[in-house]
Amino acid sequence: MFINFGDIPGHQNLFLDYLYEFENVKEYFNSDFRSRDGYLKIFKSVSEHKNPAREIMPGILKAQYSSLQPSEKTSDNISKLSSDNTLAVVTGQQLGILSGPLYTLYKIITAIKLSESFSQKYDGFNFVPVFWLEGDDHDFNEVRQIKLPDDNNNIKTIGYSTEANEDDDRSSVGTLKFDSSINDFFTNLEQSLRDTEFKPAIISKLKEFYAEGKTFKDAFRELIFFLFDKYGLIIFDPQDNAVKELLKPVFIKEVTDFRLHAEKLVITSAQIEEVYHAQVKIRPLNLFYSNEDGRYLLEPVENDFRLKRKRRKFTFEEIISEINHQPQRFSPNVILRPICQDYLLPTAAYAGGPGEISYLAQVNPLYKFYQIPAPVIYPRSSVMILEKNILNVLEKYDLDLLDIIIDPEKVKQKIVEKVSDFTVEETFKDAVIQFEMGFDKIKEGLFRIDKTTADASNRYKTKILSYVDELKEKALEAQKRKHETILRQIDKVSTAVFPHSVLQEREINFVYYWNKYGDDFLKKLFDEIEIGHFEHQVIKI
Repeated sequence: MFINFGDIPGHQNLFLDYLYEFENVKEYFNSDFRSRDGYLKIFKSVSEHKNPAREIMPGILKAQYSSLQPSEKTSDNISKLSSDNTLAVVTGQQLGILSGPLYTLYKIITAIKLSESFSQKYDGFNFVPVFWLEGDDHDFNEVRQIKLPDDNNNIKTIGYSTEANEDDDRSSVGTLKFDSSINDFFTNLEQSLRDTEFKPAIISKLKEFYAEGKTFKDAFRELIFFLFDKYGLIIFDPQDNAVKELLKPVFIKEVTDFRLHAEKLVITSAQIEEVYHAQVKIRPLNLFYSNEDGRYLLEPVENDFRLKRKRRKFTFEEIISEINHQPQRFSPNVILRPICQDYLLPTAAYAGGPGEISYLAQVNPLYKFYQIPAPVIYPRSSVMILEKNILNVLEKYDLDLLDIIIDPEKVKQKIVEKVSDFTVEETFKDAVIQFEMGFDKIKEGLFRIDKTTADASNRYKTKILSYVDELKEKALEAQKRKHETILRQIDKVSTAVFPHSVLQEREINFVYYWNKYGDDFLKKLFDEIEIGHFEHQVIKI
């Protein structure tokens, strides 16, 4: 079962046009992902692009995997990257605790399946899936918590540590180490998950990855490795000092030509803003600088550069010297990250979500400046898990899933009226019509007696109708109380499929389902997710 994204509240028009009306947005992208005729041209362009990183990357990846024991498939994929005819299907994500929302898994599965599909269709090339660890991100509050449904039909937030203030100068989340409060996180998690035959083993395994002293990046990497290594997924760490050495030309060019870059990006973003919504704010310079105090955005000030909210300044020559001698101190912001990614990797396609597709429309001009071939931007799979108990409620009351998503309160009212022998809305509507007709006759008679009294009667009519409305609301509430069990079931369905009025995949962590269904859940996801529909897929479990 599939649901058109246009029918689901909350999606931006740029994303919808990218999916269904590409002509409207073609000026912001290098290729149409639906036009398979253009794929071969892109693949050849990426394959023929000369970049010194091509020869070095396999060695860096092997070093990154030195503490792991990758599957034969993953090892082969790493080795294949040294060949000109091997291309990467890339995706990436912030390092959310326990992998963050469900869509992280959907992105990975999309990249793996897309690389397999490309390998079958384009036999002149090899395709390997790569996951980019976004460890340079510093939004701690976004990665510190997960959400799960609880037994009372509420969405419970389970967080590690305490929230950070917006003004706190945080280091990159990839380098942050878990302290002893990770034990409190797991205590809360164990109390929140129902007892199942799978729970002890799952909790034990997760505690191996997420332990005091480990970093967010190491824990996330170990979890993703555990889940997807057998499929040949290459997990890439761009925070590696050896990687930052390779990125020096990108950093230097950004500092040297930032005015030219910013001007074009601002123009493009303004054009997008006229019709759609610009996903990210354009900055004058797209680099962060890290030191022992934290990670700061670099800002140009007259002929110098400074750290945002700090007094420290650099001359142009000092910044270039820093890049050459300490490139590990620099990292790209969200605008420059795709350029770094496709400079390092022979990226044939990037599997991205709605927000990423929207901001990549703003990034596109940079590919020409950096003379890097732009990949196909491929929409990741989007999935709703529909459990049997939820499906039973839908079938019992003959409910349309989309109606639940759009307006659950309206659905509840319809259900109550359907099972009730007294239809409140219709009864009161008929009564009001009859009253107004009778009152009009009274007013007509009053005009014959006294016009002033007739005019004053409107006040009494308004007052009476307000009492009728008040009585109707009380009747509706009484009706709801009478059918409280049914309404709780509808609320449960709504919470399960569209929690907090957003898609399930953006709220719920996969551990909730893994705990209930074991490894079969993960296998079912991989087997059933379809990457070629470009609609919201419903998977029954």
